[in-house]
Parts: sequence; structure tokens; C-alpha cells
Amino acid sequence: MLEIAAAILIEPTLLAVYLVAAGAMILSPGPDTLYVLTRSVGDGRDAGIASATGISVGVLVHTLAAVVGLSAVFRASELAFAAVTVVGAAYLVYLGVRTIRDDGLLLEDDAPSTASPFREAVLVNVLNPQVALFFLAFLPQFVDRTGHVPMQLSILGALYALVTMGYLATVAVGSSAVRRILFARPRVADGVRWLSGLILVGLGLRLLLGSVAG
Repeated sequence: MLEIAAAILIEPTLLAVYLVAAGAMILSPGPDTLYVLTRSVGDGRDAGIASATGISVGVLVHTLAAVVGLSAVFRASELAFAAVTVVGAAYLVYLGVRTIRDDGLLLEDDAPSTASPFREAVLVNVLNPQVALFFLAFLPQFVDRTGHVPMQLSILGALYALVTMGYLATVAVGSSAVRRILFARPRVADGVRWLSGLILVGLGLRLLLGSVAG
């Protein structure tokens, strides 16, 4: 039983790095945050929380897709895994650079929506190909190939969904204050954007150099 648990559990240090990187990505002002903000301000707190729940469900859908696809890659060969690692690390660097450079993510839009906030949020997240690419690039960097790969991927994705839900629900509850800070104090939004981008770039370079050295 202990051997099975050890094969499933993720090494604590690696898990800590994962949570920092995931937090940087989640905290970076982007489409998900903007969507929850606009639904909260335009349609009320309940609509904002429903939107946050929908985004988190979308994350779980992407996790399931990543588990199915990445598990096949891990079983294929060492070369396939190495290729995914290099491409994924490079993609993290790209995401970090794009996050730093893109200062137009937060656009003011006060028009209320009549669509179901939960259903619309699920679609907004699931139909975003960049989210799918992010999970395919991000999750393999934190998996121990000697352990139970599908379970580890599932745990990582579930943790990402939980952190996303917690953050976006907080945004929904404090939507007025968050919106006022982001729009009235662009330096705060810029600071979060730069910090998030630099963390992603640093992580990507670390993983890229480690894969090349290995």
C-alpha cells in the first residue's frame, strides 16, 4: 500500500514549484479574470461565482484531455517524452514573454450578458485552444515518470482547478474593489503581469536547460 501511495504522490519540492508557477499563471490578469469581473459587476456576485465555477470545470475538462493524450506520450518512448519536455518548456517561456508584453488584456466592458454565466464560462475556457496548449506544455514538467503518470496528472490538474476556483471566487466577491484597483491603478496590474511573466520565463528556462543537460 505504501509503495502504491509513493508511486502516486508527487515529490513535495516539485509540487511547491508547481503551485508557485500555477499561481503565477492564475494571478496574471487575463481573459478568465476579465470574464468573471464583467459578469460580477454587470450581473451580480452570484453570476460571478457561477462564472468562476464554470471556468474551473473547464480546467478539469482540459485536465482530462491532457491526461489521455500525455499518458499515451509517456508510454510511447523516452524520445517522445524528451520532445514534449523541450517543447513545453519553450512554450512556458513564450507564455511568460507574452504575458509581460501584453498590456491590453484588461479591457473595460460593462455590458451585462443574458447568457448562463456557468455554461458560458465553461465554453469560454474549453473552447480556448491556448488553454489546451498550456496544459499539454505545463503538466508534464512536474510528473515523475517512475510513478503513476495518469494519477499525477489528474492531481496536478485538480489542484490547478481548485486554486483557480478560489482565486476567481474571491474576484467575484470583491469584484468592485478588484476592478477599481486594476483599472484605476494600472501600475498594480502591470506589477502582477510582470511578476507572473518573469516567473513563467524563469521556470521555462530552468526546465529547458535541465532537459538539454539531461
